[in-house]
Amino acid sequence: MIHQLTAILADDHAIVREGLKLLITAMDDVSVIAEAADGQSLLKLAQETKADLLVLDLGMPGVSGVPFIAEIRDVAPRLKIVVLTANTEPRTVRAALEAGANAYLTKDGDPEELGTAIETLRLGKTYVARTVRFAIADPADRNKPPVAPEVVSPVPLTPRERQTLLLVAQGLTARETAERLGISPATARKHRENLMRKLDLHTTAELTAYAVRLGLPAG
Repeated sequence: MIHQLTAILADDHAIVREGLKLLITAMDDVSVIAEAADGQSLLKLAQETKADLLVLDLGMPGVSGVPFIAEIRDVAPRLKIVVLTANTEPRTVRAALEAGANAYLTKDGDPEELGTAIETLRLGKTYVARTVRFAIADPADRNKPPVAPEVVSPVPLTPRERQTLLLVAQGLTARETAERLGISPATARKHRENLMRKLDLHTTAELTAYAVRLGLPAG
């Protein structure tokens, strides 16, 4: 028997919450038990209701964007968080997932994706909307070090240098690179500096252009 999930809807626009309720009402195994229109009331509800699922708009009053996800995690560590936002910026997608979001949906996406996302969360996996999936190649493996493809470089590169070059091409910052590789930001910056010195390049833009010329996927 499928476990009945309870959900909190958090959006400061009542019409959006009503639309979400209509979508969720059509699902047999999910029910809405609470709603919030600001960050303070949401934190209280997350702590008191013991809901299974949260559909969260990061643009609500009292919500500090992506860092708010960590605040939710503090008061309700088992809560499954589905970010639903108009923000399609790749770095925001990656940051939200790294902060602990379990799914990332966009408001211009297919409404049916909400149901797909919830079913994916039931399986213990991460879901990213099709419209922003380009931001992260494999959401299920987002914390694993990337496997850099073999490239023919005029200057021989070590496996770590290929990983660094790949992440630079995908637009990751030194801090984001550090998180993906499991190293400190200072070490990530050092890897990047050494790579630029080795290739006789002077800016991140030049490094990215070099990666693209080698055929590495750009972000």
